[in-house]
Amino acid sequence: MPARTEALPHTAPSTRVSLRLRWHRFRNRLIANPSFQRWAARTPIARMIANRRATQLHHITAGFVYSQTLMAFLDLELPQRLADGPVTSEQLVTLTGVPEPGLITLLKAAKSLGLLEYYPDHLWGLGELGAALLANPGIAAMVSHHRHLYRDLAEPGALLSNRSDTALANYWAYGEVKSGTTDPGTYSDLMALSQGMIADYVLDTVDLRGHRQLLDIAGGTGSFAARAIARYPGLQARVFDLPAVAERARRENQLPEATLGFVGGDMFNDDLPASADLISLVRVLHDHDDGPVQALLTRAYEALPPGGRLIVAEPLAETPGSAAIGHGYFGMYLWAMGSGRPRTAAELTEMMSLAGFDNVREQKSAMSVLVRVLSGEKSKRNL
Repeated sequence: MPARTEALPHTAPSTRVSLRLRWHRFRNRLIANPSFQRWAARTPIARMIANRRATQLHHITAGFVYSQTLMAFLDLELPQRLADGPVTSEQLVTLTGVPEPGLITLLKAAKSLGLLEYYPDHLWGLGELGAALLANPGIAAMVSHHRHLYRDLAEPGALLSNRSDTALANYWAYGEVKSGTTDPGTYSDLMALSQGMIADYVLDTVDLRGHRQLLDIAGGTGSFAARAIARYPGLQARVFDLPAVAERARRENQLPEATLGFVGGDMFNDDLPASADLISLVRVLHDHDDGPVQALLTRAYEALPPGGRLIVAEPLAETPGSAAIGHGYFGMYLWAMGSGRPRTAAELTEMMSLAGFDNVREQKSAMSVLVRVLSGEKSKRNL
């Protein structure tokens, strides 16, 4: 008996957790009981709660249909067609080539999602969410590439058992780009559009004054670096990415090389340029597994001079108010991609600290649903 008693603290839940488990067990049995459901439907306060929960569950059930409605909305270029104001349904039939019954079905569905608004005389105009799409072209690009993700999710059980050779992994073909067998253009363009969408939020969050040179790791064609230079004219920037990506970026670069340069290499294996006093990782770490991420953070620390600074910006798991986006969306997305996972601010803080960074803290982003920002310093006193 004493041996069993001593083992209990290692296996049994705490009193607080135990009470929570008991409550949840009772609650779930009650909710799953058909008799309780019928009672709740007849009782005013319980009916209100039950209706709210039923609506939430139906939104989850219908999520794929909503996403496909958005894809059709964008495929038919409705934001652009309605950018100058409302248009009649007859005009939209002519513009899109979609027969009226099908088009009206889509228009009503888009209206229910807040993408469109309906006016008298058969006029359709953009809703608030539809108008927001015009300001964020990266959203349309992301939605379009979701076709690859949808193919992987057609059989989710099979995907969760085997994440190799997925459609999404083949789209983000880092290995093939590294070896030179695949052109980086497709995903580089998507990265530029989607990164541009959040770069301003990052730069609104952090103050780069006092830094002379930025090294943006895996920065693609330089979307974030170019915006940083525009904000801070005295800042120089280098973007470090795969050789094929860097070569393409050099050809398209419109800034002097001394101001914005591109260096080709493998961030996990090649030496990082050591001249920067500021390093940024914008939507990079969540694409990779823990081992490579920890090694990259350590290499970034080693590349910085004393007093140097690291900025990590990406969507994080368990973000208040948008928790489903972290594990619900990015968790499944990254699983299908074949590497990476969403991490919490606490997890990234611990990894940055383990790499050697001091004063690791989150700097509050105005758009935390899209990006949260952590920064850390290479303290002079530790050297």
